[in-house]
Amino acid sequence: MGEHKLKWIGAAAAICVSVAANAGQGVTKTEIVVGSLQDLSGPAVGMGKPLNFGLQMRADEINAAGGIHGRKIKLVVEDSGYNPQKALLAAQKLVQQDKIFAMVGSLGTAVNMASFQPLFEKNVPNLFPLTAAREMYEPLSKLKFSFAAPYYDQMRTGVKWMAKERGAKKFCTIYQDDEFGLEVFRGAEHGLKDMGKEFAEKTTFKRGATDFSAQVAKMKSADCDIVVLGTIIRETIGTVATARKMGWDPIFLGSSAAYLDLIHKLGGKAMDGLYATFQTGVPYMDDPSKNVRDWGASYKAKFNDDPGMFAAYAYVAMDMFARAAEKAGPNLTTESLANAFETISFPHDMFGSPNFKFSKTDHLGNKRSRMGQIQNGKWVAITDYLAD
Repeated sequence: MGEHKLKWIGAAAAICVSVAANAGQGVTKTEIVVGSLQDLSGPAVGMGKPLNFGLQMRADEINAAGGIHGRKIKLVVEDSGYNPQKALLAAQKLVQQDKIFAMVGSLGTAVNMASFQPLFEKNVPNLFPLTAAREMYEPLSKLKFSFAAPYYDQMRTGVKWMAKERGAKKFCTIYQDDEFGLEVFRGAEHGLKDMGKEFAEKTTFKRGATDFSAQVAKMKSADCDIVVLGTIIRETIGTVATARKMGWDPIFLGSSAAYLDLIHKLGGKAMDGLYATFQTGVPYMDDPSKNVRDWGASYKAKFNDDPGMFAAYAYVAMDMFARAAEKAGPNLTTESLANAFETISFPHDMFGSPNFKFSKTDHLGNKRSRMGQIQNGKWVAITDYLAD
C-alpha cells in the first residue's frame, strides 16, 4: 500500500513537472506575463510613453474580452531610459523577478540588443521591437520576430522611387555616425549603385549634435537636388530648417525614423515637403477612417492624450502577440508560440500596416514600406507599398 502510494505520488509529481515545463515561464492558469522596455525618463520619452499606452490599451481590450484561452495578459513595463546599461538591468529584473513569458514592443536598437542575453538564457522571446535593425531577426531564432521593414530596404527602394517619380538626379546624404545611420547610408548607396549612380557628397554627424550648418553648407556647395537623411527627430528638424534658412530647398528623404508627428509639431511649417518611408500611418484624430477616429477617441479618453504613431505600432504589436498566442492553443510555450507565428498571416489593419507573414526560414514579417510626405503640417501617404 505504502509503495503503491509512493509510486502514485511520484507519477503525479512527474506529470506536474512535465506540465510546468511545457507551460513555460510566465504562463499560469490565469495569466500570461508580458514585459516591455520603454523610455519613460530619457531622451526618447516622447516615443516611450505612447508605446507604453498602446501596449496597455490592446492588453486591456483583450482581457476585457476574456483573455487568451482564459488567461489575462499582465503587462509589466520597465524604464530603459533609452540607455543600454539601464536596459540590461531592467531586462534582468523582468526575466528573473517578474518571470515574463515574452518581451513585446521594446524601443531602440541598443536597448533591445542589451536585453538579448538575459532573455535568451531563459528561453524568453523578443517580439516586434521598435527598431528596423536587422539584428532583431537575424540570425534566425525562435526567440526573434520582427515586423519593421529594415532601414536598408527602405532606403534602397526609396532612392529608386525618388529618381523615377520625382526626377532626382544628384544625391547627397547626411547621416548619424553610428549603426543606425550606416544602415540608412548603405541601403541608399545600394539603391544608387543599382541605377549606376553614387553620392555626390557624403557628410556625417555625431549622436547628440545640434548644429548642422557645416554639413548643410557642404551639401549645398555640391549642388545636390536631393538629400538622404540618416536622422531621427532633432537632427531631421535641424538639417531641414538649416537648409531653409540658407535659402537651399532640395528634396529631403528620411527613413521611418523620421516619420513622426513630432517632426511637424516641433519643426513647424519648414517641415512641409519632407518625404519619409513608413509602414504604419500616424493616427490623426481627424483621420479619414472612422475606425481610426474611434480608436483615437478611445485612446484619448483612456490616457488623456492624443495618440501618435508609436501608440499605433505598440497596439499592433500586442495584437499580433495575442493572435499568435491564441493560435498556439491552451498549452502555450515558446515553441508553440514560434510555430504559430510561422504559420499565421496578419492582414492589413486600420492603420494601413502591411500584410505581415512569417515562415520557418524568415522571421521578418515585412520588408516593404510606403512613401509619405508632410503636406500642410500632416503626414500624407502618397504611395502604396513600394515594389522591390
